Amino acid sequence: MYAQVSTLAFVGVEARSVEVQVRITPGQQAFMIVGLPDKAVTESRERVRNALHAVGLGLPYKHLTVNLAPADLPKEGSNFDLAIALALMAAMGAISPETISGYAAIGELALDGSIRQVPGALPAAIGANGLGKGLICPAACGSEAAWASGDMDLLAPDHLLSLVNHFKGHQMLSRPKPNAATATTPLPDLRDIKGQESAKRALEVAAAGGHNLLMIGPPGSGKSMLAARLPSILPPLTPEEMLEVSMVHSLAGELMGGKLATERPFRQPHHSASMAALVGGGSRPCPGEVSLAHLGVLFLDELPEFNPQALDSLRQPLESGETVIARANHRIAYPSRIQLIAAMNPCRCGQSSPGQSCKRGPRCADDYQARISGPLMDRIDLQIEVPAVSAADLVLPPAREGSAEVRARVAHARQRQRERFAALDAGKLRTNADCAGQILEETAMPDEAGLALMRHAAESLGLSARGFHRTLRVARTLADLDDKDTVSRIHIAEALSYRGETLKKRQAA
Repeated sequence: MYAQVSTLAFVGVEARSVEVQVRITPGQQAFMIVGLPDKAVTESRERVRNALHAVGLGLPYKHLTVNLAPADLPKEGSNFDLAIALALMAAMGAISPETISGYAAIGELALDGSIRQVPGALPAAIGANGLGKGLICPAACGSEAAWASGDMDLLAPDHLLSLVNHFKGHQMLSRPKPNAATATTPLPDLRDIKGQESAKRALEVAAAGGHNLLMIGPPGSGKSMLAARLPSILPPLTPEEMLEVSMVHSLAGELMGGKLATERPFRQPHHSASMAALVGGGSRPCPGEVSLAHLGVLFLDELPEFNPQALDSLRQPLESGETVIARANHRIAYPSRIQLIAAMNPCRCGQSSPGQSCKRGPRCADDYQARISGPLMDRIDLQIEVPAVSAADLVLPPAREGSAEVRARVAHARQRQRERFAALDAGKLRTNADCAGQILEETAMPDEAGLALMRHAAESLGLSARGFHRTLRVARTLADLDDKDTVSRIHIAEALSYRGETLKKRQAA
């Protein structure tokens, strides 16, 4: 007796087809699972055995072989339980093999036959739809999987018996409906920030072009408050971006109630986070904070307090927009197109406000800032100083301009970028921060006066090639905010002023 059912295994955000093949042959009683399974897949034997017993089916006293093909692809997690149970039921004649041939199945089985939620329902549904198949998934994942396509056949039972009754025509399972997340609390507003006008300007530039930003200032100067208000001025996710973000969060099991993400992610890991927590990995690879912040913001407060090796592991994702986790037998890639926002004190003691002085002098600041490598600093486009807020600033009335007004200008600047990239047949680019190579030269090359200033700055300030290009990207964003088609000298000058901290350190060396 033989039967097979389709299921899916995850390699990064990609769902790959796997065939669950079952053969029942005479011989000594055994239940074998082969095909490179991990511990969770091997343990599915007991879950499947008890779940079938709960619906009135006992496994025959024969040799049962379950093969997960292709055999060279690692199989991880408990999402293979449901497919193994369906293949066994088809081989035993409990259900017709033809009824399940058009489906792929994912789900974990409980001992009472109920079907438990598993991560990755959205990419699994997209993968099954790409194969021309329907999907059987747990009821808790149905509204999440329904976003993959409005036309695909989707079943979301809560119990194995409900699924059997559906296939036998005793009851009908209704198709789950997609569910979208709604903002429960309003975002913090820029109007709450007293003073810090230059920092607000830098935050607007960073939002308009998707640039990385580092804020250096004494404790209490408002660095964390500024970073927390960045999401309030970012444009909303497009439908395509919502799916991209939700696929990563689905794999991490962070889509609550099957609701797609509608707001850009804002991730704020503690400085004790390990390298695996930041970039992903582990014995069972999963997305890290840099991937969970895809198309959103990764905020690293107290930047020098992070492990230096963990910080340097961010260099490749910042450059390529992708995190690659390599193992001896497979390679996994997660999307990681993020906007890095970082904050730090000038020195470890933080005694750098007016009227205070560091007892260790300049050496304290030098040692503290040396924990951040030069190559990582070179990947941060905007590096600004956030001075302490004076009492005169604190008694000022609320600012006339808040997040709504800034967000409108940011949205207009990003619309200019999309239209420009579309005209150059570079629709995959989203912001100026992504722009590189020939397209950067075509779109961001300044006029004659600006080019002369750029040459002088590159020679006198020792800009690296990366720093040169990143300055051009920031200047292009400044021109977009001014609604100008040409990058001029004033845009180059302002863009150079945002690299001041790195350049001061270089000149001191």
